Amino acid sequence: MAVAGLYRRILPSPPAIEFASSEGKRLFSESLQNGTMEGFFKLISHFQTQSEPAYCGLASLSMVLNALAIDPQRKWKGPWRWYDESMLDCCEPLEKVKAEGITLGKVACLAQCAGAKVESFRTNQSTIDDFRNHVVKCTSSEHCHLIASYHRKPFKQTGTGHFSPIGGYHAESDMALILDVARFKYPPHWVPLALLWEAMDTIDEATGRPRGFMLISSHQRAPSLLYTLSCRDESWASMAKYLIDDVPILLKSEDLKSVHDVLSLLLMSLPACAGNFIKWVAEVRRQEEEGSSLSKEEKDRLAVKEEVLHQVHETELFKCVTDLLSSSTSNCKLRKKDSLTEIAANVCCEGAALLCGGLTSRNGICCRTCIRCLKDNGDKHTTVVSGTVVSGGGSEQAVDMLVPVSKAMTGSSCDTTLNNCIVMHPANNDVLTVLLLALPPTTWLDIKDESLLAEIQGLVSTENLPDALQQEVGFSCF
Repeated sequence: MAVAGLYRRILPSPPAIEFASSEGKRLFSESLQNGTMEGFFKLISHFQTQSEPAYCGLASLSMVLNALAIDPQRKWKGPWRWYDESMLDCCEPLEKVKAEGITLGKVACLAQCAGAKVESFRTNQSTIDDFRNHVVKCTSSEHCHLIASYHRKPFKQTGTGHFSPIGGYHAESDMALILDVARFKYPPHWVPLALLWEAMDTIDEATGRPRGFMLISSHQRAPSLLYTLSCRDESWASMAKYLIDDVPILLKSEDLKSVHDVLSLLLMSLPACAGNFIKWVAEVRRQEEEGSSLSKEEKDRLAVKEEVLHQVHETELFKCVTDLLSSSTSNCKLRKKDSLTEIAANVCCEGAALLCGGLTSRNGICCRTCIRCLKDNGDKHTTVVSGTVVSGGGSEQAVDMLVPVSKAMTGSSCDTTLNNCIVMHPANNDVLTVLLLALPPTTWLDIKDESLLAEIQGLVSTENLPDALQQEVGFSCF
């Protein structure tokens, strides 16, 4: 009885050379000796087949993220944290990707949201020589990987647009190894680099723009220690448009005479959804797993967050923003409440949902949420929000949220009652300060008063900021 469907395709050769062929093995051996197969072993350890015909971009990215050992900070299945295509859903709904595929820009967005360092290039932003240099760089290292976005037609293959990681480079023949994630269709294969460039230098009909490639590597430290920009929220598009397109137009106003005028105009003009665009990065753990003490790693992460928060407060811009928010004329459209009580309820529910792998804050309620302070061996207080989340079915999950404390308050007395515990947590003035520092320097050039322009540029300049704050601002840049 005939079975419907297809079992693989024959790889057109030439132009491609199958990796497992005798010629493919020779290219591999020589590339290995020349040092341009260094990234191959990490990639091949995590090589996967895309689970849907249109998931090539997601499969390529999850393969690279796992090869770089980037912790997703949430569970995949059981107790395991691991990148899978199903977890890459913050920049584009999975159902849309399944039906239509995904673009180069969206894959780059997903990589950045996952905590990777990303450099994305369309072919009209690069050259074949630059591309070759990037291929050599990434194939000569375990710490950088390259994903190509290309059309299959130049390789005489069936299909249209496709994504796959590049696993190696053979200098003498100028060929690149494509680790094709559509393994049900074609095996890994070597292709001429010039032909790969030609395949990338095609127009993606979904965007009307050329395809290209991206370089993905790990940050030296975890990005966005205090804040992250939520591209999952619908506010992403309107906030990005406001900050990039609308703000420069607003700044052309003749009526701006002072820093207060500039900041007041920007805050009053914020879209109503601004509060959903910027998220506080909170660290949540199970109570039963960790007990009442903090690990060295947790203490170190809190210490860095506290230092960054302290550095934000030391900037002149923070003082200006704080004065404005304290004034009676302020009309800021970010969330009005910064109480740790409200934050605790929301974060404990969301944290329990992630830790339980199914419990959602929509179906659960937070109860017995309180603040307690733990003492380490150095007699320093650490603020911990403890809460119990109860699902609709009655199951409970006890969680802790670790809160950074301002250095200026480390000597303050602290008890276990919510009203008397003095803590410092990221608030609206912190959010706005970092957001303003992250805007491109060209944002302010339309201010007509030259002395006011110079004053604003001095306030928002990042050149003289401490290293930790520079990095935090850098991760938020537009």
